[in-house]
Parts: sequence; structure tokens; C-alpha cells
Amino acid sequence: MAKKTFEQSLSRLEEIVRALEQGETSLAESLKLFEEGTGLIRACESQLTEAEQKVVQLRAAADGTPEELPFEDV
Repeated sequence: MAKKTFEQSLSRLEEIVRALEQGETSLAESLKLFEEGTGLIRACESQLTEAEQKVVQLRAAADGTPEELPFEDV
């Protein structure tokens, strides 16, 4: 199975939340959906962390050329 994009994972997670909020699923189905949802959350967090690590800050170096700095939490 191909890896889902962040957007696909988020969309599926929203579907799961709606289904659980309606309260019309059996206990077994609710547990299955909850388990799928927690996996999707981990996948989304991983993708966000990966994206954050790719972000760089640009500034002008002493000679005027662009200089890349690693992303830092503010």
C-alpha cells in the first residue's frame, strides 16, 4: 500500500472523528477506528517533523550572498 500524503491522512482522520462523534458505531468498530486514528496521528506528526526539518532561514552573509541557517524553534 502506498504511503498516504499528509492531506489524505488528515482527511481520513477527520472522517474517523466524525464517525466516533456520532456514536453509532459498535464498540469493536470504534476501537478499530480509534486504532487507525492514532496511527494516522503518528504519521501526520512524522510528516510535519520531516517538513519542519527541511525549513531553512535565509539571511544575507557578510559578502551579501544568501546564507542558509537551520530552522530553530522560536
